[in-house]
Amino acid sequence: MFSFNRLFGREVEPANSKLSSPQLSEPLFVIGDIHGCHDQLETLLEKIWQAEGYDARIITVGDMIDRGADSSAVLQRLIALQRVAGSRLTCLKGNHEQMMLDFLAKPESAGLRWIQAGGLNTLESFNVTWGGQLNSLTAIAEQLSQALGPDLLAWLQGLPTFWEESNVGVVHAGADPTAPLSDQKDDNLIWGHSDFRKVRRPDGQWIVHGHNIVKEPRIKNGRISIDTGAYTGRPLTAVEINDGQIMFLQS
Repeated sequence: MFSFNRLFGREVEPANSKLSSPQLSEPLFVIGDIHGCHDQLETLLEKIWQAEGYDARIITVGDMIDRGADSSAVLQRLIALQRVAGSRLTCLKGNHEQMMLDFLAKPESAGLRWIQAGGLNTLESFNVTWGGQLNSLTAIAEQLSQALGPDLLAWLQGLPTFWEESNVGVVHAGADPTAPLSDQKDDNLIWGHSDFRKVRRPDGQWIVHGHNIVKEPRIKNGRISIDTGAYTGRPLTAVEINDGQIMFLQS
């Protein structure tokens, strides 16, 4: 038995008896879907740094933007932090980052989908106002591109879709359980795969992911789910993988 302590944000889960424990060269912290929740991100980063120090190795699973109020602040914080931390911080691309990039590339065809999925909150965080006119989407995309600036836009375009080491992989939404992460289409990783939650991976690899909101962080059949719906007012969650153990921290 183990108990989840919401106040202190830690839970320890024994390794699944049918899996080898997750093995990494050093501790790893993976942060779930941030969705514009800047204050919760700051709280969680402080907890991580208190636990492991400012040199902690951190990954964000994507969906840094949309739905919450402070997408601009989240992006600016993470790109600034990565300039200092270098490879110690990895930010993955989620489907919401991809939708925004699609909007910037093809605003007339992709714009409404993104805006209705939470993109309106991101526009507002960059002080870009959309009046609801479909014929203005190209102009809105140009304003957002200018607000992002070339450095942040290039950073978003270059986000990786997965990270892996030893028997641990990190993706945004899921993966085809029959194939290595390196052999998968980006859509499988940022939007998910129909068999991801149905079929156990035969290679024994652990997969940390977000995308699908869970009431509490979940460990099942080698899948570690950490999107706990921060933008709805619930905690932002991170998983710590350290010396074969899996623990959770929350904002």
